[in-house]
Amino acid sequence: MTEAAGTRAAREPDPFRATRWSPRVRWRVLPWWARVILIFAGARAITTVFLLVFAAGQAPNAWTGDGRPGLFEFSNLWDARWYQSIAGNGYPADLPRNDQGHVTENAWAFLPVYPAIVRVVSALGIPWDIASVLVSLAAGLGAALVFHRLMSKFLAPDRAMFAVVLFCVAPVSPIMQFGYAESLGFLWIALALLLLVDRRYGWLVPVMLAWAFTRPGMLAFALALGLHWLVRFLRRKREPFAAADRWLVAGVTAFAVVVGFAWPAIAWYFTGESGAYTETELAWRSSYVGYGELLPFTPWFQGARWWFTVWFGGAGLDAQLLAGLASVAVGLVALGFGAALFLPAVRRLGTDIRLWLASYGLYLLAVFFPQSSTFRLLAPLFPLVGALAVPRARWYRWSIATVFLLLQIWWLQIAWVIDGADWTPP
Repeated sequence: MTEAAGTRAAREPDPFRATRWSPRVRWRVLPWWARVILIFAGARAITTVFLLVFAAGQAPNAWTGDGRPGLFEFSNLWDARWYQSIAGNGYPADLPRNDQGHVTENAWAFLPVYPAIVRVVSALGIPWDIASVLVSLAAGLGAALVFHRLMSKFLAPDRAMFAVVLFCVAPVSPIMQFGYAESLGFLWIALALLLLVDRRYGWLVPVMLAWAFTRPGMLAFALALGLHWLVRFLRRKREPFAAADRWLVAGVTAFAVVVGFAWPAIAWYFTGESGAYTETELAWRSSYVGYGELLPFTPWFQGARWWFTVWFGGAGLDAQLLAGLASVAVGLVALGFGAALFLPAVRRLGTDIRLWLASYGLYLLAVFFPQSSTFRLLAPLFPLVGALAVPRARWYRWSIATVFLLLQIWWLQIAWVIDGADWTPP
């Protein structure tokens, strides 16, 4: 009996042995950083397949010349060429103008840190198109790693990791493998938020300095810091807010304001024109609404009226009615965004992240004109995916990841691919 039982036991699979090296177990025993790297690599591999398909169907155009460009050339369309121009030629001392005397599109709209880094990498003998993608991928991976640490402050481990999945497959995540500065901007945002949450205020200074010369948005973070100071002051009886910290946060906030205005001041200094940066930015919306001055909190209403006219003007609706409907739409979007910040899933992310979301939303409402770049410029709100990562149902997680990937394809089609008469740059 004993020998027979032993023979049967030898032939039967050991349940522990069968599951110990299953993919799920192997995944769980990996360190968190390895899992983030694999998620990022897998997401970028999927996006690369999308890009290869689109590149194979790309018609001849002004950016690549012949059709069917290679992957790296296809990854450097649109504004990527401005960064390459900055690395090679710097910024113009004389602003270009059209026949009417208005400032036209020029390099002052783009900040110098990203092209400077790519230039250093390309000096190693790596072609620009490849170097720009490598820098973006490295910064994107760094952003994903830091974002995981940030989400781990507020979410359970599986939820924090799924938030990274959503960050990596988000509709505009292809930008993290293009010759754009966005992924570097994501890295600075994630680092700044992590330092803010951890109350390591002094370390914010170098991060904010790099951010201010990489991507716009520092003034929004300055507002978030000011609100952080106010919230901590009001809560000082429950959460001590020492005088030293009060002064430190106030000083860091002031520094954020200074570096937030630094680039417009630099453009003024080198061109001799006080509105050099603002007029350059306004040139990008002139094809929609013509030239004019920047009046805070009016661009969204201008843009909504323009879009409503394009969409519904042929229906015979009165222009005044269209303007009214456009204003109502903007108001509803603003109210909806504000209400979303109080949803339980968003409240899980903590006060500081919600202050950033509110501040950046207000910043966009104040200065941004909604057009085809809207989706990309909404990307700094990426901490919101932490709220979308809260439900644990498998069907939900697979569904939302699939929807995000489908939206990637849609975004690439409408914004990245050039159709010959394209006015929808990303």
